[in-house]
Amino acid sequence: MPRDDTDGGGQQEAIVSPTIMAFTRRHLPHWIPENAAVFVTWRLAGSLPRSEWDRPSSFAACQSSLKDAGLTNDTNRSSVLPRLLEQDEQLDDAGGGKDWLQDSRIASVVVNALLYGETVRHFYQLHAWVVMPNHVHAIFQPSAELSTIMRWVKGRTSRVANQILGRTGTPFWQNESFDHWIRSAEELEYLTRYVENNPLKAGLVEAREKWRWSSASWAQGLTDDTNRSSVLPPR
Repeated sequence: MPRDDTDGGGQQEAIVSPTIMAFTRRHLPHWIPENAAVFVTWRLAGSLPRSEWDRPSSFAACQSSLKDAGLTNDTNRSSVLPRLLEQDEQLDDAGGGKDWLQDSRIASVVVNALLYGETVRHFYQLHAWVVMPNHVHAIFQPSAELSTIMRWVKGRTSRVANQILGRTGTPFWQNESFDHWIRSAEELEYLTRYVENNPLKAGLVEAREKWRWSSASWAQGLTDDTNRSSVLPPR
């Protein structure tokens, strides 16, 4: 479900009981089950063409509609994920908007922050992640409040990225991010494939492990740039 991230502040199983949950509220209610892996997506500010915000079927309109989606009903909440994934693919096909993450310096900032959050801050255990030209997908098992994690990762990366771009006083990320807690091992496997196949589906590489900015590449140990995609050359 959409989350507003603007305010300041041993391997576990992915299968959880839906009755054991923490509850937080910003613009929309958030049910965060204990010991659950979470699928999170966040996009660059200005990455959506204006027309996408105006169309009823757009990603933004889909997010806004969740406020009245009956989120206390788990069946209704489960239907949200396929709609958001469909909209995500449509936006990849549409193109346009900001694509600052195509700058390898900025993509590196995001990757380093994700890894730092796991290995140094111990905020979460990463399952899968990908940095696309205008958005990020990540799956992780949080050990801190999700709102704290998202404020930290978006704040840390936006400051450095804006310095690289020579920008001041303007947002780098959209305020809202989308999060979905994962209900089963099968859903975890499905979403991991979705995340790591994102560059392949977008036509950016011929094999998912050749996209430099993803867990698929890191899992293959492709540290040699000659074995990786040249889609994001140094700038």
